[in-house]
Amino acid sequence: MLTVHAADAVIGAPDGADSVAVDGGAVVAIGRYAELTAARPQARVRRWSGLITPGLLNAAAPALLEAAYHPDPREADEHGTEPLTGDALTALGLDDARWGASARRGLQRMLRHGTTAVRGPFTRPTVRTAVARSGLRVHAPGPAPEAASLDPLASVPEPGDAFAAALTVGGPADLAVFDVPDLAALRTEGAGSCTATVLGGRLVFRRS
Repeated sequence: MLTVHAADAVIGAPDGADSVAVDGGAVVAIGRYAELTAARPQARVRRWSGLITPGLLNAAAPALLEAAYHPDPREADEHGTEPLTGDALTALGLDDARWGASARRGLQRMLRHGTTAVRGPFTRPTVRTAVARSGLRVHAPGPAPEAASLDPLASVPEPGDAFAAALTVGGPADLAVFDVPDLAALRTEGAGSCTATVLGGRLVFRRS
């Protein structure tokens, strides 16, 4: 579906650009809202507050998905809501099915932080399956952050260092929207300020 995503600014785009037109899974135009919508009157329009950026790359995904357990909300009274690691993880004695369910919940949490790509590799079959079914892009292995975090911005000097790819016409429609006025505020607020994530043109997260 042809969609125009409009916000206050598009990071990494020409000055004055505040909108991205997406058709299917690809970016078809980046520019000013008035120009993009005038050329595409049939497009659905999604208006956001803040910044549109490329989707983020979480380089700590193996640690987050294969060395941490993401509790089911129904387990909150027993295990809390934050990922469990170390002795608390070992005590759970997880089987493959629970690893897969944990990974699916972890991936949903990543999407809520603007993540559209992860670094591998993933050694657990059920985790690999969960990642494949999520649609997230899998990048080649690389240096892992010292501390694993659901926020890809927490381990990089500048927000742009966490962008999975440049936002370009003809490229994949992988976007994140953050409710902040500029990159300095994004550095301060972190990826928890994400209000929407678009992966391959699909709106996969929208803050309610």
